[in-house]
Amino acid sequence: MTATPDSFVIENATLILPDRIVPGGWLAASNGRIAEIGEGRAPERGIDLAGDYLLPGLVELHTDHLESHYAPRPKVRWHPLAAVMAYDAQIAAAGITTVFDSLRIGSDFDKGSLGEEVWTLADAIKTAIAEGHVRAEHRTHLRCEISSPDVIDQAERYVAEYPVHMMSLMDHTPGQRQFRDIAVWKTYYSGKNGVGDDAMNALMARRLAMHEANAETHRRRLVEIARARGVVLASHDDATPEHVEEAKTDGVAIAEFPTTIEAARGSHAAGIRVMMGGPNIVRGGSHSGSVAAEAVAREGVLDIISSDYVPASLLMAAFDLPRRVPAISLPEAVAMVTRNPALATGLADRGALVAGLRADLVCVHMTGAVPVVRQVWRQGRRVA
Repeated sequence: MTATPDSFVIENATLILPDRIVPGGWLAASNGRIAEIGEGRAPERGIDLAGDYLLPGLVELHTDHLESHYAPRPKVRWHPLAAVMAYDAQIAAAGITTVFDSLRIGSDFDKGSLGEEVWTLADAIKTAIAEGHVRAEHRTHLRCEISSPDVIDQAERYVAEYPVHMMSLMDHTPGQRQFRDIAVWKTYYSGKNGVGDDAMNALMARRLAMHEANAETHRRRLVEIARARGVVLASHDDATPEHVEEAKTDGVAIAEFPTTIEAARGSHAAGIRVMMGGPNIVRGGSHSGSVAAEAVAREGVLDIISSDYVPASLLMAAFDLPRRVPAISLPEAVAMVTRNPALATGLADRGALVAGLRADLVCVHMTGAVPVVRQVWRQGRRVA
């Protein structure tokens, strides 16, 4: 094979294949695709991984980490293009080769919402892609707060101006879903917004009124928008059998972060892929009191892992899960951060070390129990 930037051989690697682990394996990439995979001595000398793991590039469906680069402190806004590039570099360094940038729409959701600034970020992402500055492949996950008065206007404007690949239907109203326990909602948002009881009670009353006025009609319209454009739909924080039935009716493909084991079981049984957070696995539980991802995995109903608010948690969770749940093999856990999210969003060309698929690859070295990303390729080109 003649070596080009996207054609090469990797040798002496521990390959994580879809169904097994192969020590001392090799992989040949050509024209950005996996050309051949084998065991033992490679057909020619190549990039020697010295026994490190080689696995598919990670596929991230839900990360709002871009916001922390753009708004790193209260009242601080960083240069949007610089923020996108810094975020992209962190994503690639975490082994993520396909990322769904999570952008929230629906203003006045909480004090920290970026509101109208979503257009600033969308333009910055578009520019970074057009100029060839990004390392990962960027797709859009539009997070829609269904109770917000202007979410429909923003959604219609967004899909008319920018590509959208996934939409999630969120409802953070006190008394609903993640916040069925109003005391939990008050604790969460009083800490987040730094306000007292009177202000929280006023905010709660406003949220309840917004929910009553908007939630049902807005959800129906958002489902219509997604169906008309072939956008993958996700539910968010499902808690009850009724939520699962609603998701089935709406044609939801992914259940993001179900808050109870009952909702996770119901979604999985309905053919809706269940997604839980990497930080939940790594930390051993939910930071907000919802069901532990490990419990969902033990039930056999965990399909996809998302990094949520810590990009590095995606890889850490994949390697940690088999230790926590021995019934899950490392190849099965890796599929939860590669092949499963890819297929759930219609990306059949990536997510596994299989000849013919994209050469999206990650070299991982283990330092104790911590997986360390050493090299990353997207479509055969080194990006990290």
